[in-house]
Amino acid sequence: MTTRTITTAPPILIIIVTWNKKQYILELLASLAKLDYPSYAYEILVIDNASTDGTKDAIAKAYPNVILLYNEENIGGTGGFNTGLKWAFAQPPARYQYLWLLDNDVLVHRRALAELVSLLETKPDVAVAGSTMMQLDYPWRINEMGSFVNLQTGHLIWHRHLEVIPSWQGYSVQTLLTEEEADLTKHLVHCQSSMDVDYVAAASLLIRTDVAKEAGLWRDYFIHFDDVEWCLRIAKMGYRVTVSAKSLIWHLSAIAKVPTWILYYDNRNILDLMKTHGANKRTLKKVTRYILKKAVYYHLIGKSELAELHRTAVTDFKAGQMGKKEIKLAYAYQKMEVVKEILFDPKIKKVLISWTVNLQATGLQEALVQAMLKRPELKIDFLTLPGGNPLFQMPRAGYVSFPKSFTRWKTYWQLRGQYDLVVQSDYQPSLGLSWLKTDLLFVNDEGFCRLARPKFLNVLKAVSVFFGSFLI
Repeated sequence: MTTRTITTAPPILIIIVTWNKKQYILELLASLAKLDYPSYAYEILVIDNASTDGTKDAIAKAYPNVILLYNEENIGGTGGFNTGLKWAFAQPPARYQYLWLLDNDVLVHRRALAELVSLLETKPDVAVAGSTMMQLDYPWRINEMGSFVNLQTGHLIWHRHLEVIPSWQGYSVQTLLTEEEADLTKHLVHCQSSMDVDYVAAASLLIRTDVAKEAGLWRDYFIHFDDVEWCLRIAKMGYRVTVSAKSLIWHLSAIAKVPTWILYYDNRNILDLMKTHGANKRTLKKVTRYILKKAVYYHLIGKSELAELHRTAVTDFKAGQMGKKEIKLAYAYQKMEVVKEILFDPKIKKVLISWTVNLQATGLQEALVQAMLKRPELKIDFLTLPGGNPLFQMPRAGYVSFPKSFTRWKTYWQLRGQYDLVVQSDYQPSLGLSWLKTDLLFVNDEGFCRLARPKFLNVLKAVSVFFGSFLI
């Protein structure tokens, strides 16, 4: 089906915030150039948060018509979007009817903007319209079609999360960006063209300019939950917030992003959001205890610095400290190419790999094979799937049977002290494997980090803080 191109269109300002993602934003700008929306009717404003990778020069060269604003330091998504909103609010009222907020690492379908405009043009009581977010790494899978907020638990509920468009499976995002039939009401059961939600992510959020001015700037969260709070605020003002099933963008799925320093902002900001939107003391205490319980968990798996971020988030929330936090982690993730340095170390003689590690996805297989060829004495064992079935991922590997029942803890105990390195998946870490008296290698699809085994004293202190929260 051929879609109609808008020929008379309301004026729009597209606002994008970026920081050290040169290639991502160049690809986004390329997809915006193909929008099924008249080019005379929109302008693009990019706020650069003091990038050091040549972002602003690359944009200025490739897209000279883009309006560029530069912040002298990285003030986060919150500060960046507030910079853009301040600039937009200072323009003559008739210059922009709508503001379209976009993440710098998304790709937009050519109909994405036209469908959002159509929704707001035909529904005057709707103030905010967001796109359905597809997964960039699995382009045929929905990441979220709008979202809801559980103000009793502090959890976000992504609507239609992980639902698959069967007819799109196997197609690349570049192919789907030009897909003629991008209306998900034609692909999904019980899917309306739009629906009301608590919030839509600023990965793609279209808002009436006058409503944006009325709502004001974002709360100073630095990053994360700022767009959620804004949508909740706008809804309290009496406006509808909706998501479109006809407007699509592609964004890297949250599952593929391993949380590190961001955990501080996630936990501090959700507490502030809940308090701002009416959560009582009892509810806030319950969520605070849950955050402190997560701190215990991170100590147990060996990520003590991340555990401390949870505790600090609670402390800063209680002290009313918002905005940017100086966070310096002692460890850093490295590219998988340098993992050979560890595997070639003669001190590493026996390696145990969890069954949750996908060697192909992480790119770890080649390094393991090369290490075994160079060092015939190196022994690499894999834990089997729960129940004892081996998962074959590389030649000449050994296998350790992993039981399905509670007896697995006996297996963990028997393996203590037998290995020099234990490799775990960041996406599904095992508490038991972290206590085998050895160094830990946490791997994901983008890299790895090496950590020392957990310390019982740290766990004890975290448990003490958790139980102490019941006495306050």
